[in-house]
Amino acid sequence: MHTAHDPALGTIEVFVLDPDAHLDVIHAWVTQPRAKFWGLGELSRQELRDLYAYVDELDTHHAFLIFRDGTPVVLLQTYEPEHDPVGECYAVEPGDVGLHFFIGDRGAPVDAFTTRISRVLGDFLFASPRARRIIVEPDVNNDGAVNRMTRLGFEPGPVIELPDKQGRLAFMPRERWERMPR
Repeated sequence: MHTAHDPALGTIEVFVLDPDAHLDVIHAWVTQPRAKFWGLGELSRQELRDLYAYVDELDTHHAFLIFRDGTPVVLLQTYEPEHDPVGECYAVEPGDVGLHFFIGDRGAPVDAFTTRISRVLGDFLFASPRARRIIVEPDVNNDGAVNRMTRLGFEPGPVIELPDKQGRLAFMPRERWERMPR
């Protein structure tokens, strides 16, 4: 679906998540204690498979598995905020794209892995000319994710109330993304 090359990461490939073929990988990841903010740790394998099969049927929400040199490393979910509860918490603009990602594996050690893979993911999302702004809303208690969005240059927004969490809304406009150093 999408391939990129990073001098340190190697070849990064983005594939649409296959709920059957990728189930072992994603179930192993989301049931780890460090995945508690992902919110799927209590699901059985069948429930997780059914959830991602449902997502696969939607036109407004998508799941992807990111591979680094052939090894799965990231679970990526995108969504159209106007078709998600987050869209009730702020003024959605045309071209907004919601983003969630979970680093399941890193592969061989590399400096600044999270920053590098985040750049690849942002480039993937902004490859669509319709995408004007990336929206994230990590759990306010997920210090790692909140700090990551700040390091990556997201513009912080308000704390919002969602059905399953308090989220810290943040925005990355395309123009800002394009000006960021590579």
